Amino acid sequence: MKIEEFDFELPEELIAQTPLKERASSRLLIVNPFTKEIEHHKFTQIINELNAGDCLVLNDTRVMPARLYGVKEETGAHIEVLLLKQIEQDTWETLVKPAKRVKVGTTITFGEGLLKATCIRMGEQGGRIFEFSYDGIFYEVLDQLGEMPLPPYIHEKLEERERYQTVYAKEIGSAAAPTAGLHFTEDLLLQLRNKGVEIAFVTLHVGLGTFRPVSASTIEEHEMHSEFYSVSKETAETINRVKERGGKIIAVGTTTTRTLETIASKYDGQIKEEHGWTDIFIYPGYEFKCIDGLITNFHLPKSTLVMLVSALAGKETILHAYRCAIQENYRFFSFGDAMFIRPKG
Repeated sequence: MKIEEFDFELPEELIAQTPLKERASSRLLIVNPFTKEIEHHKFTQIINELNAGDCLVLNDTRVMPARLYGVKEETGAHIEVLLLKQIEQDTWETLVKPAKRVKVGTTITFGEGLLKATCIRMGEQGGRIFEFSYDGIFYEVLDQLGEMPLPPYIHEKLEERERYQTVYAKEIGSAAAPTAGLHFTEDLLLQLRNKGVEIAFVTLHVGLGTFRPVSASTIEEHEMHSEFYSVSKETAETINRVKERGGKIIAVGTTTTRTLETIASKYDGQIKEEHGWTDIFIYPGYEFKCIDGLITNFHLPKSTLVMLVSALAGKETILHAYRCAIQENYRFFSFGDAMFIRPKG
């Protein structure tokens, strides 16, 4: 299957540069993959789409202020470092700019010495592995010096850091936000709970793959990068109980989907308490073993995320939905509007 099959033309002005003032005021395009019908709503309509006894599953990862600006000790050259994945206690996989100036043994200083990073080896696809040194608690130092790692297609400055976090973000470790969850408010989640919808959380730390374009010409050639996930006993029991009694499992975001499908693929559709690394690649032809419906944002052309939603709803249905979204001036990507792929029945 060719990557080009998942391409589409997107006017640049539809790429949302800033979040809306009110999270839940975004728009919601609803796709019925069985009738091919498209509906246009406000995001708050999601309350009417979920029923008592269904389960909404969200990714509670928290984004690190992972972009650091420092200087090379030997020359004073300015270097940008983006933290991607913690390998060991103080050892991180990173992306650096300009990469050609950072070799093994290079030390970079941040915040006039509050934090130092020494390159200990080369990483994959031009990445670098750094060992950090500092006094105190790493995440507190990072909170002081780092910036939110907004995607490269967002050029506006983020005025409020928490707008690139979900309201339920808890487990720090992501290099990017699970953006489908940005539409939810505490009030909206409370209304869903009051309706009888079960709320469950998984953790998947969004990593390197988010920043890498698909360079292969066919789907089968593409290799996914691995990301850390964790599912608690409580979440596993909730999801299994809902499935047993016939309720629907609605995933919020592709990260939640990949976490649940990774585990369900191992255990014949069951979810178990587990943590580990996943490089699952979901594309058309995949048979879903856990989720029934999906709340997601609009994704980049030819991305693995467009392939994932196409696996659930059908490629032609998704491309038609995207054409409708473009025609109706929906906001795209991280700070954009949402899509709901309705479950069957």
